[in-house]
Amino acid sequence: MGEPINTNGIEIWTERRGHGPDVLLIAGLGDPAEAWQAQLDGLSDRYLLTAFDNRGAGRTPLPEGRLSPTTMADDAAALLRTLEVPSAHVAGFSMGSAIAQEMALRYPELVRSLVLMSTYARPDALLSSQLNFWRWLAEVAPSERAFFEAFFTWVYTPRAHADGTVDQIVEEALAFSHKQSVEAFQAQVDVCLAHDTEDRLPEIAAPTLVLSGELDIILPLRFGRSVAAGIPNARFDVMPGEAHQPFQEVPDEFNTRVEAFWREVEVRG
Repeated sequence: MGEPINTNGIEIWTERRGHGPDVLLIAGLGDPAEAWQAQLDGLSDRYLLTAFDNRGAGRTPLPEGRLSPTTMADDAAALLRTLEVPSAHVAGFSMGSAIAQEMALRYPELVRSLVLMSTYARPDALLSSQLNFWRWLAEVAPSERAFFEAFFTWVYTPRAHADGTVDQIVEEALAFSHKQSVEAFQAQVDVCLAHDTEDRLPEIAAPTLVLSGELDIILPLRFGRSVAAGIPNARFDVMPGEAHQPFQEVPDEFNTRVEAFWREVEVRG
């Protein structure tokens, strides 16, 4: 069970599980800590995992004032310090990967390594248009169900839509008792739009693994490839046949890949 932790002037809902080297999991747009359930379940016998609700998601409130990638990175860093974690393997997905990049730039001493899943350094014109589309979709969708069904067409593989996985995820989203408000969703969309580390990527010193799904239509391979090219000695890997959220669709494969990377980092000291 998780608990609210008072840090950086806000109560951040946090779940910790396991034992071993510290791992910080940073969720994407709209996602609560439960998005990482397969990692909390699958890696906790070997790692001490911390997942949390970003500002405006799940049980963490949306304070007054504009959100920014740096504010979110400050939250993540403050959470580690409050938990007395000297450094952690940091894994971020989509918006969470933007926050992780900012964290690695602002607080390099806290970042043992980086895993950037479905990532980007700066939204191009197409991605900006997609994000702005989602921004108003949250307002005009005829129902909550219709919003999720439309939004998830961008997120999951054709396989997941065909085999009933997406239907199940929609039902779980509708049943979740800590739903995100339209205002909070739009505030997080603005964080995604504001993210820009393209010129600063060479300053990231942490060992970095960039993962992209072959079928990701939100953040196609060109985005991940560009991020990996900008970070010194970063590794770029493609997950064949996967879309935007392989850590949910094929968690065993995702967990195996990131654990192999973390073990390499630990061996290198």
